Amino acid sequence: MSLKADLTSADLTEIRQSALGAADPLGLAADLAEAADAGRLADKDDAGYALALAAEIAESRSKLDAALRYAERAVDAYGTRDDPQAGAARALRARILFRTGRGDEAMADLESVRPLLTQHPDAAAYVSAALAAGGRNRVAEQWLTDAVQAVLADRDQPAEPASAEDAGLLFFLLQQRHRTRHALGLQHDHHDNLADRLETRLANAAARPSEEPVFFPQAEFGKLLAQWPALSGAYGADWDEHRAHLERELVRQAGAGSVGLSLLPADVAGLTRFAGAGGDPAAEQTRTGYARQLASGTARIPWPPERNEACWCGSGLKYKKCCLPRSRG
Repeated sequence: MSLKADLTSADLTEIRQSALGAADPLGLAADLAEAADAGRLADKDDAGYALALAAEIAESRSKLDAALRYAERAVDAYGTRDDPQAGAARALRARILFRTGRGDEAMADLESVRPLLTQHPDAAAYVSAALAAGGRNRVAEQWLTDAVQAVLADRDQPAEPASAEDAGLLFFLLQQRHRTRHALGLQHDHHDNLADRLETRLANAAARPSEEPVFFPQAEFGKLLAQWPALSGAYGADWDEHRAHLERELVRQAGAGSVGLSLLPADVAGLTRFAGAGGDPAAEQTRTGYARQLASGTARIPWPPERNEACWCGSGLKYKKCCLPRSRG
């Protein structure tokens, strides 16, 4: 089979979702590897992604020699990058190494990925999956416990998060640890109980109607806090926090099944006009009313952009290198 030229990250993700139903999945894996070799990717940084996808396809057909070759090439393509995708490729190689009886090499790979557990939520899933493939669920439980305790120790907030969003990375670690302990038949401990409480709060939040997020571009956000510092509690202490809050909220809404999501571009002049003479722009009633006024208009920023497209926040960076990672903090 032949893949189109200039494959994007979105194309690769679509292929990943449909690969197992392909008429010739192993041929598809070879085509993906060839596309990476021939530079037929829209972003050369996606070579590791394409090769890891080829490895997954070959592994699913128990072609472990081919899967390992692709996985090794994926790791090489990522080089010294220390991010979730590079870590996922190393964990994939470890999983295949376990399946070929090379457990010591697999553990060496996973030891190199272990630091990502306290940095990126995706790491909890792919590290656990690799260890489970090698029959090392006890190791996974210990690593996840250590990561949970490290993240709790580093939190500025109280140890008991008020919501899954407040918990951030901790929530994903608690979830994966909870599942691993269940697989081991272990009794609940206080971390398992916290995981249950956060999942319940997340489910309750998802059941509530959601408003479209109000977004202040960087220059407007600076003016906003200069005039009304009290609004830092509602919109964020700085522009990074503002964008992270919006990205996490949109991810939450998408996870709850919402479609056609977007952001409402706002400005200080509009908020001031809505508040009116003598009104308080920092009051919750004013902010809610202003959001509804914006929602009644046509100005919207669609979300999410493609990974390699310009980020929705207007920074000029690609989405994958700007606001996409903010949902994981």
